[in-house]
Amino acid sequence: MTIIEAIKNVLNEQPKGLIVDEIYKEICNKNLYVFGAKNPKDVVNGEIRRHCYGLDFPTASPIKHFYIVKMNGKKPIFSLLTDEILQTRTIEEKNLTASADILPEEKVDSVVNSYNNQIKQRLMDLIMTREASFFEQLVVELLLKMGYGYGEAAAGQVVGKSHDGGIDGIISEDKLGLGLIYIQAKRYDKAIKVGRKELQAFAGAMRTVNKGVFLTTSKFTREAMEFAALSEKHISLVDGERLCEFMLMYGVGVQEIKTYILYRVDDEYFNL
Repeated sequence: MTIIEAIKNVLNEQPKGLIVDEIYKEICNKNLYVFGAKNPKDVVNGEIRRHCYGLDFPTASPIKHFYIVKMNGKKPIFSLLTDEILQTRTIEEKNLTASADILPEEKVDSVVNSYNNQIKQRLMDLIMTREASFFEQLVVELLLKMGYGYGEAAAGQVVGKSHDGGIDGIISEDKLGLGLIYIQAKRYDKAIKVGRKELQAFAGAMRTVNKGVFLTTSKFTREAMEFAALSEKHISLVDGERLCEFMLMYGVGVQEIKTYILYRVDDEYFNL
């Protein structure tokens, strides 16, 4: 019997769930698994969290067997995950991150995400202090970094007010300009959402061009998103959150400081 099978055996008899300490105690009482580790309770905790629905971090397993029923103080109560639970259960993020049994790799992932969120907020603050032309140049550069265009800086150009119809930028997908992507960039305060009217104006300005990207520092209204989804034009929407995420991902406006490699033990290597 594997450790996962042992944990499932215990929880199968406890539909209301148990905390890690109780699960470990039951495994020992029933002699379901022989532990060779120095800290066996940590092994049980690690296996549960790596296979727990709603907990996603670098070493987490894509196969989920358990879920958090509720919190008992800072101790999560785990139970078996079923198809019925998957269909009806809503996991609250605050419950998943408040655990006292959080794994080291979860801590690393949480710290990195928190740090990156601060960087993204800093990027947005700086964008909002610059003029509109700077933002237009930024989004063109970003799309080129993302792989749009034919691989040269000349594939993207900022046109701004000089273009009839209000298009802010153009990406040429080939050197002959047979394939074009039109760009609209709106540097709005986060309290001002881009609405359907702006999307309709952009679609009209695209004329015979079929592909467009509308980027904003704020968000889109539901009506705007519905219009883009139903439009005959292929219009991709990028809000402020995705914009900053892409800037980090493709290295626009940021510099990489250091890369860390997170390791896990290859259990199969030691079981040969």
